[in-house]
Amino acid sequence: MSLFNLINGTLEIIKEKDFELEKDIQKLTENNLNIIFGLEFVKSEFSINNFRIDTLAYNKETSSFVIIEYKKDKNYSVIDQGYAYLALLLNNKADFILEYNENLNETLKKDTIDWSQSKVIFISPLFTTYQKQSINFKDLPIELWEIRKYNNNSISYTKLQTSGASESIKTISNANKKNDIVGNEIQTYTEDDHLSKGSEEILELYDKYKNAILNLGDVDVQPKKKYIAFINSTNFVDIQIQKKSLKFHINLKINELNDSQNIARDVSEIGHFGNGDYEIQTDNDDNFDYILSLIKQSYKKN
Repeated sequence: MSLFNLINGTLEIIKEKDFELEKDIQKLTENNLNIIFGLEFVKSEFSINNFRIDTLAYNKETSSFVIIEYKKDKNYSVIDQGYAYLALLLNNKADFILEYNENLNETLKKDTIDWSQSKVIFISPLFTTYQKQSINFKDLPIELWEIRKYNNNSISYTKLQTSGASESIKTISNANKKNDIVGNEIQTYTEDDHLSKGSEEILELYDKYKNAILNLGDVDVQPKKKYIAFINSTNFVDIQIQKKSLKFHINLKINELNDSQNIARDVSEIGHFGNGDYEIQTDNDDNFDYILSLIKQSYKKN
C-alpha cells in the first residue's frame, strides 16, 4: 500500500526511512508505551540472571508483566528467545515485583498479578517469513510488531496477525524445560474459549454484533481472560459471552455517553471485568441498532 501527502491537489509519495540504531526504536517506544500499547513503563535494560531485558512494562488491564525486545537483526528465533524470557519471568517473580515497586513507588503484591497473562512483544522494522510463520499458533504468548518510519515524520506500529491459526503451541512436543514451565503457567485465550460459554442463540447474537462492530472501521478483536475486547487505538467495547445473554462494557466515562433510552447501567462504582463505566446486558436483537449506536460513540471517542 502506498501512502501520499496531498499538497495543493497533488499527491506526493511518502517514502519509508530506516532507523539508524536499534536504540532509536527502543527510546521512541519507551517514551510512548501508554499511547502505543496502553502499558506502564517499568524499566529499561533490566538485567537479571545474565539476561538483559530491553524494556520491562506492566499491563494494568490484565495485571501482568510484558517484556519488549527490539530487533534489527533478522537472524534469530522469536520462539526460543520469547520462551526463554517468559521462563525467566516465571522463575524470578519476586525480582520483577521488586523492580516494579522500586521504579513506580507502588506496592504491587504477588497475589494481585495474573502471571498467566504474561507475554513477550518483539518490535522490528522487518521480520522474516520464517519468523512470521513461527508464531502461527492460536495461543502463543508472543507478539510480533513491525515499526515503520516515514519521511513526513510519521511512525506506524503494526501487529502481525496469525493467518487462521487453529493449532495450539502445546501440541508440539519439546523437551526444553523452559517451554514446559511457560506452557504450564501461561494461558493465552482465544475467541473459542469464550464462544463455548454461550447458547446457540447467544452465539448468533454475538456474531451479528461482531460483524457490525468490525464494519465500523479498523477494529482488532482481542480475546482476554474475562471478555473479548474490540480495539481501535484502545478498547472501545468489551463483550462478555454468557450462557443466556451478552454483556457489553462501553469504554466511556460517566456523562460521556448519550443514552436517551437509559438502557446502559452505571457501573463506575461497581467492580466489573470490562473497561468503561457503562454496562448493557441483552439476550435478543430488539435494540440492536440502538446499542450499536452507543458502541459507535465509544468508537469515535477512543
